[in-house]
Amino acid sequence: MKKQLLAIAALVLPFVVSAQKATPKEIARYQQQAKAVTIIRDNYGVPHIYAQTDAQVVFGLMYSQCEDNFKGIERNYLYQLGRQAEVDGESNLYTDVQLQMIADSADAIKDYKASPVWFKKLMDAFADGINYYLYKHPEVKPLVFKHFEPWYALMFTDGSVSATVTGGLNLSETARFYGQPGMDMGKLKLPKPKTLQEELDEREIGSNGFAVSPKLSASKHAMLYINPHVPFYFRSEVQLVSKEGLNVYGACTWGQFFVYQGFNQHCGWMHTSSNADVGDLYAEKVTKKDGKWYYEYNGEQKPVTERKLTINVKQGDKLVPKTFTGYFTHHGPVLGARNGKWLALRNDNRSYPALLESWLITKANTFAEYKLAMDIGHNATNNTVYADDQGNIAFWYGNFMPKRDPKLDWTQPVDGSTSATEWQGLHKQSEIVHVFNPSTGWIENCNSTPFSSAGVASPDKTKYPAYMAPDGENYRAVNAIRMFGNVKSLGMDDLIKLGYDKYLTAFDVLLPPLFKAYDAAPDSTKAMLKEPVQILRDWDRRSAVNSVATTLGFEWGSSLMRLLPRAKSSEDGTYQTARTEAMIKAATPKQLLDDLASVVKSLQSRYGDWKVQWGDINRYQRPADGMFNDNAPSIPVGQVSSLFGQLPSFVSRPMNGTKKRYGYSGNSFIAAIEFGPKIKAKSIMTGGQSFDPKSKNFTDQTEGYINGQFKDVLFYKADVLKHVQRTYHP
Repeated sequence: MKKQLLAIAALVLPFVVSAQKATPKEIARYQQQAKAVTIIRDNYGVPHIYAQTDAQVVFGLMYSQCEDNFKGIERNYLYQLGRQAEVDGESNLYTDVQLQMIADSADAIKDYKASPVWFKKLMDAFADGINYYLYKHPEVKPLVFKHFEPWYALMFTDGSVSATVTGGLNLSETARFYGQPGMDMGKLKLPKPKTLQEELDEREIGSNGFAVSPKLSASKHAMLYINPHVPFYFRSEVQLVSKEGLNVYGACTWGQFFVYQGFNQHCGWMHTSSNADVGDLYAEKVTKKDGKWYYEYNGEQKPVTERKLTINVKQGDKLVPKTFTGYFTHHGPVLGARNGKWLALRNDNRSYPALLESWLITKANTFAEYKLAMDIGHNATNNTVYADDQGNIAFWYGNFMPKRDPKLDWTQPVDGSTSATEWQGLHKQSEIVHVFNPSTGWIENCNSTPFSSAGVASPDKTKYPAYMAPDGENYRAVNAIRMFGNVKSLGMDDLIKLGYDKYLTAFDVLLPPLFKAYDAAPDSTKAMLKEPVQILRDWDRRSAVNSVATTLGFEWGSSLMRLLPRAKSSEDGTYQTARTEAMIKAATPKQLLDDLASVVKSLQSRYGDWKVQWGDINRYQRPADGMFNDNAPSIPVGQVSSLFGQLPSFVSRPMNGTKKRYGYSGNSFIAAIEFGPKIKAKSIMTGGQSFDPKSKNFTDQTEGYINGQFKDVLFYKADVLKHVQRTYHP
């Protein structure tokens, strides 16, 4: 099959795609599975999928995902399989090179063929559900994938949509390394480098996971708060129920057949992005002899492995193949070069165990069973916050964790020429940073250090090697710790209110130096800035729709971030509070005041008045065509991004042709769950479940989403049947 694909890719192909054609045998198989699946859409459009077997439920899940957002599914697999250039052209060429180097589809095919029968059935059902949808909807024109293969599921295994590339390696390094002879690298259409503010926003929108033990719960039952911060409409809300013990509710990433963040009848889990060091760059000493490359290892010369990559690139209405020679050492793919040495990446981005673990945690019914699934140890990108109906709460910082020499700095490339830098197996889950049933009765994880995750009951960082967890704090975590330290008895609605707290903790650090600078400023400066400074002095540091101070504070604080030094590594970037405090300490009084004066002038120029209420310019809009418009209806939003310590996140910016700011990322699927004798849960989604602007479910959750007013989760079928919008077979 691989040879056939390469042969096809060697041609210049017309960029014409049509829906798949299915054989009579495939159609019969699809129809048999469809008859066994019942989908009930509730009044919010959430699909509740019922069947006899797990595989049948997976079939129904993928069909319902396609109904809601086939484009999202295909986009995710274009990324995971390194085929974005077939649609986007050269702008994604070297991203595709990276991804095809990191995860080899040939390995996924081998894993699929070697999988146990029961697991292979799930992957078969995954592909069948999507292919049946395409068969039944010939009006849907895929960009690339006319037929989905079962092994695709093994390319997308733990819920995240980004590969692990560490040590500061960036796309331009890969482009320079693999740039083809004759290619004008100066004219190569690479994505624009992100500004510091964009990098900060992406890092700090993060996610929040909270667990509360019976000790602090008003009902005396454990509770969990699920609050991922991702691009809007990134996941769907769903329930999966089979007669084989599956009964899980939560959020699925488009194109995956498991619930990524959610709960079943006994336990729940929230994944947050982890900063644990799980992938490493090796600096390889290479030489060329007789036309072949070799790299030094323990005093010997080892041959560099080569693999041909052919990537089709859209140019006009044609697909033009570009062929690369990919290089590999035993450490992994070579993705760039520095200081005369090649950089090879060792990681665990795609694996059969990772997908198996993601599935098995959804079926765990006890703490012991959940830990057993976690013991597989191949979730390479996530932290996990957990709670269950036996009163347990828990937190794991990471999951996949290689053993390494703790004396080395693993945040930077290490010497690839010696076995002294090799991984020494994997840590057991009992060895990684974790918290089980802390005496404080609470756990928070906001993409920050685990060493303050449970207050005084947090893990002792001296007991763990540095690569396991950077000790960086951010202002969201500061806010969460402050609030949990003061609670005595929390109900579910109290937990939701806490999760929607709009206090901007960073301004406790940023504003006092500004006020000090103002008090010591010349009279002319005081006269000019008197009113804006007084507004900021009177501010309660909570963002709000009707707040001028929020507008001033956010714009001034964002302007200051240009003074923040760039992080030396991804781990260094987690030290938000320390770096911000160092930045504000180093800033001169003149810089602080000049920035505020510039903000006032800019607001006046853009809006005709610098005293702009935040809700007048910070809006929610869900345009059907994706084009934001100041003249179209929109809703004021009081939240800001979580960069400044607010727990909910609403990341906004001016769009093409707009003066107002519109949200595009932040809070997505959110849920609060109480694990009593019966599950009680509430949830909310960005806008609504449907992607059809004509549907009542396109924006029916908007007000609740903005104001933190969650809907009741219909977990039990008897409740689902009271709120039926539609019942059907795929």
